[in-house]
Amino acid sequence: MEIRRDIIDQFKAWKDSPSHKPILLKGARQIGKTWAMEAFGKECFEYCVKFDFDRSPELKSVFQATKSPERIISELALYCSAPIIAGKTLIIFDEIQECEEALNSLKYFCEEAPDYHIVAAGSLLGVAVRQKQMSVPVGKVKVMRMYPITFREFLRAIDANTYQYVDSITEIAHLPEIILNKLKTAYRQYQICGGMPEATVALIEGKGIAEVEDIQQGILDLYELDFSRYASAREIPRIQALWHSLPAQLSKENRKFIYRVVRQGARSKDYEDALLWLVDAGMIHMIYNVSKPGIPLAAYEETNAFKVYACDCGLLRRLARLPASVIIDPVANYTEFKGAVAENAVLQSLMALSGVEKPCYWTSDSTAEVEFVIQIHDKVIPIEVKAEDNVKGRSITVYNEKYHPELRLRYSMLNLQYNCSMLSCPSPLVGWLHQLMHLIQKN
Repeated sequence: MEIRRDIIDQFKAWKDSPSHKPILLKGARQIGKTWAMEAFGKECFEYCVKFDFDRSPELKSVFQATKSPERIISELALYCSAPIIAGKTLIIFDEIQECEEALNSLKYFCEEAPDYHIVAAGSLLGVAVRQKQMSVPVGKVKVMRMYPITFREFLRAIDANTYQYVDSITEIAHLPEIILNKLKTAYRQYQICGGMPEATVALIEGKGIAEVEDIQQGILDLYELDFSRYASAREIPRIQALWHSLPAQLSKENRKFIYRVVRQGARSKDYEDALLWLVDAGMIHMIYNVSKPGIPLAAYEETNAFKVYACDCGLLRRLARLPASVIIDPVANYTEFKGAVAENAVLQSLMALSGVEKPCYWTSDSTAEVEFVIQIHDKVIPIEVKAEDNVKGRSITVYNEKYHPELRLRYSMLNLQYNCSMLSCPSPLVGWLHQLMHLIQKN
């Protein structure tokens, strides 16, 4: 089966806009970038042509010989059976990091041949650009970021009726128990498989947890091979150590990243490049502590205090060797890591939401911590995350007493309600944040 991705709607908006600079699509390996580009081409264009610079290295000579878009198009036409017609053909440049000249050509397509629709992507594009010191045509491309399948996309694929019900909510009120229970069940399934398309499809098609975990392990093994292929010999063991320390970092009650968890005596200066490698690869999210929730939020980041989460909660679960049965059981005894999985899943959904600036977190003298703080336009919103129904804790109250935010969010497995500036929301509904905020403002 195929799971429709929301990024295709972003592609459509780009296609219909008066100005459509070439797209540079970024994202981690194995999240479905190539599939999404091809699905968009088939759905919205008369023709779709793909040029893969990894599988067809001879393509590089086309871009090395000229910078003229028209000449490039005329030569590329020799490599495909479909015609390349401006406005009617989607041109896909895949694995573009293998050809710096092709990456630079996007500037000339933007300036001299804007009628062509081009989408470019590559595995570990961010890593390749930084390590090879490749120049990116800043201002001449539209950078889009793609993430693993979100729970919103997952729910639409497995339970269209529940998805439609949630998508049609018109007021902030308790959901019917049958809807809430379906959401909880689906959300736990999602935390098991995560958002990697192959693993997600395997679970939906009923192939069993063993098959899902084999696929997840295969992706983790592929990531490890990428360390060897794209990192320097000096950095490989450091990247591996950082990556494998992720479960230990998140199993602590205080999830602030600590270098000695990676290796006793480890220093930040020895591991900064390795951390950046994992960020550039899209494998981790680094979120910084903020000294205060001001506008813009990024101005108050404390870069020496941060937390690190995995790009995908399913891969995190597999990396930690956490049995799927523990996720399914709401009373299982793994308190700290259960909270970590819950936070990772919420962060995953927040990262994929348009209009949400990169999340941070907030602490107060080591006595209170709010898991996430986000900025939407001119609003700064604190977010508390609870794994199940236990919402005890004073951190969000301490924050409220100090800053009096217009809106606070609490994600847990409790039902939906709004009271005294607190939106208490089931964790599966993170993807509907904009809709719920609109309902609050409307009322």
